[in-house]
Order: sequence, then C-alpha cells, then structure tokens
Amino acid sequence: MQRHSIDRFLTWRETHISDKAFGFIVASVIGLLSGAGAFVLKRMVAFISHLLTSHFHIGSSNWPLLLLPLAGILITGILCRYVFHADMSNATARLIRDLKDKNYSLKPKLTYSSILASSVTLGFGGSAGSEGPIAYTGAAIGSNIARLLRMSPDMMMLMLGCGAGAGIAGIFKSPLGGTLFTLEVLRIPMSTFAVLALLVTAIIAAMTAFALSGFTLDIPFDCSVPFDPGLFPYILLLGVACGFYSLYYSFIMKKIAQLLHHIHNPWVKNIIAGVFLSVLVFLFPMLYGEGYGSVGHIINGNFSTMLNDSPFAGGHGMLLLILVAGGTVLAKCFATSATNNGGGVSGNFAPTLFAGCMFGFVFAAGLNEFFGLQLPVGHFAFYAMAGVMAGAIRAPLMAIFLTCEMGAAYAYFLPLVATATISFGVVRLFTADGYFSRYLDRHNGIIAHILHKL
Repeated sequence: MQRHSIDRFLTWRETHISDKAFGFIVASVIGLLSGAGAFVLKRMVAFISHLLTSHFHIGSSNWPLLLLPLAGILITGILCRYVFHADMSNATARLIRDLKDKNYSLKPKLTYSSILASSVTLGFGGSAGSEGPIAYTGAAIGSNIARLLRMSPDMMMLMLGCGAGAGIAGIFKSPLGGTLFTLEVLRIPMSTFAVLALLVTAIIAAMTAFALSGFTLDIPFDCSVPFDPGLFPYILLLGVACGFYSLYYSFIMKKIAQLLHHIHNPWVKNIIAGVFLSVLVFLFPMLYGEGYGSVGHIINGNFSTMLNDSPFAGGHGMLLLILVAGGTVLAKCFATSATNNGGGVSGNFAPTLFAGCMFGFVFAAGLNEFFGLQLPVGHFAFYAMAGVMAGAIRAPLMAIFLTCEMGAAYAYFLPLVATATISFGVVRLFTADGYFSRYLDRHNGIIAHILHKL
C-alpha cells in the first residue's frame, strides 16, 4: 500500500514538479530534520551531563570524574555492539570512505543510533564533539529519503552530502560552516545546482536548531571592543604558533589511534581508553564533554573558572592559570583520541575549537605575564580557535566561517582569516597528509619525525 502510494506520488511529481525544484524541496526537508536532530542531540547531552554533574562542588576535586568517562565509553560500546550492531566511531572518516566507495545507501537505523550513542559518550564526559555523529545522522536522513523517493545515484550522493552538511550546520548553528564541511572536508564534486541545494539545506538546518534552542548562541562573544590593527604582528605570530601546535595535535591523535587499533578485544580497548580518559578528565575537568562552557568563559575574560572542579581549585594567580591551561592544551589530543578511538561515538571538530581556545589563552596570557604586554587574552583565544581547527583538520575556510558564525563575531573576520590561513600554511609546509588519513606519514614532516623519535 505504501509503495503504491509512493509510486502514485512520484508519477504525479514527474508531471507537475521539475527535477530541480523537487531537489530543492527534498533538500529543505532534509535540512529541517537534520536541524531538529542536532537540537535533540544537544539537549540529550546537556540533560545527561547535568544529571551526572549537578551535585559537583566547584571548589574542590570531584572523585566521580574518575568513573563517569569510563562508564560512558563502556555503555557506548555495549550499545554499539549489542543493541545497534554497528561501529559508529570516527563518523566523518566513515562518511569519506562511503563516498569514495560510492556507498550512498546508509542504513535507516543510522538516523537515530548515532544520536543516542553520542549522547551517552559526551554526557558521561567523553572529551570530544557531537558533530561527527550528527553529520552521520544527517547523511543517513538524506540517503534514506533519497532512496525512498527512488532518486538516481547522483542525487542520492547529493542528498547524502546535503544531510551531512546540514548536520554540521545545525550542531554549530553555522550555515556556511556546514556548507564548507561538505565541500572542503567530504570533497563531494558539485554543480551550481548542487551547491545551491546544499546551501539551502544548511541554512534551514542552522535556523531550525537556532530557533528550537531559543535563538541562543553556543559561545556568545562580546564584540564591543573593536579590533586593533596594531596587534596584527602578534596575530601573525599566533598563526605560526597554532600551526605548530596543530602538527603536535594531529600527530598525537593518530598515534593514540594506532595504539588502540592494535587492541582487538573491544572490552579491553574500552577499559584502557576509558581509564586513561577518566584520569585526564579528573586532572583537567575542562576536558569533560565538548567544553563549550569553558570556551565561552575564556573568550569573554572569565578565566578563574578554569580551576573549577579541579585539584587546583582554590589556587590564585595568572601563572597557575597558564600552567593549568597549558596542561589542558597538551592533554586534549590524548583525551579526544582516547574517546574517539576507544569506543566512543563522537566528533573531531569541536575538540580543535576547544584546544585552540586554550592554546590562544596560553599564548596571549604567557606573553602578557612574561613580557609585560597588554594583549586582549579573550580575543586571542577566539582567534586561535580558527587557527587550530584550520591546521588540525586541514579545512581553513570551514574553520574561519564556523568560528565566526558560532560567536556572531563578524567584526573580527580579518584576524580569524589571518590566524587560520597562516596556521594552515605552516602545517602544509611540513606535511601533506589529511587529518582523516589512517596513519601519519612518518617520513613527511620534520615535526612529526622529531615527535616520533621522542
């Protein structure tokens, strides 16, 4: 009966609606559903996190942090192996592989399973992002709608790409960021019509998530202070520093992934990664979850919150803050790789934004503390978000627009462009590998070679 109804609808559509107009309609529906899915994922992560941490004392260490991330990895592993019967880790890399293999028909259960599994991973303290799972969810929505409407393989590929971009646009509330994810990261070849359909999908997804969340930003940024062109030499230096940190970040991410890949027993892998992650989160509680709360505080100048819930709570002084932030910067890539490759279902983009924010703080606060400068620390932390994402993910355009749109900070577009471009250029000077390559090319890049020897 259902199939007969679809046949009648498709026959009517061929007579009354052109292929391109129908493509825009379907893309709009995908954008609406993907944006709603992004909102649901955000709400579920926030609910679980609040349920587990609302009783914490910000002025001291909280011992449950030694158990929660481990429990999250174990529960996620159980869900993936015994409930959903699917490995949903490293979703972006899987999407890239699906597109390369021309596998445009994704399983229907991926429209919801990634959301549920990611909610557990991040809600329990997994130190990663929600963008990978929601991109996979959006891609599955696009794929299944296209299959239901019996679209051609080329149109299925387009709707899959539109759904993935819509997921990113919805989770970051960034339409251009979502669009550039599909073009720059997934690298789907697209015609003018396809790019326009993708842009429409991303705008609808971002606006849907924005409206459902009460028209609020995830990281509101105070843009009342205008950009000082006199700071440009330090911004160029920040871009160079972000590039070298990005090389370190990518190397550690892939090295931890290689080590965990050699552990074939999934229970052992979950436990080792979970224990490692839990210890890092206990030492540096800012690593808990996506970290947007910490990012919002730092870019707006509320630095004292970096010591909340940690063994260093109660301490004072900028030097202590720099040391704690520095430890967090060094540990973030370890924690994220343990989450993503140890059994968690999460993403790779939000961690680079968090790491960039912390790195920018260390950079500017360190120069102020040791050289007597007066750099705006919060602003430099914001610029470095784009710098580290551009260098680590190898996607400078997405990093620029995504950071700018997340903070509604269009007045700082120029320093964001400078930081991201220079960081990406530094990375490209030393390595030509992509972030989602399985193994780091040990023979390509001086920094990677030095780190490998260490």
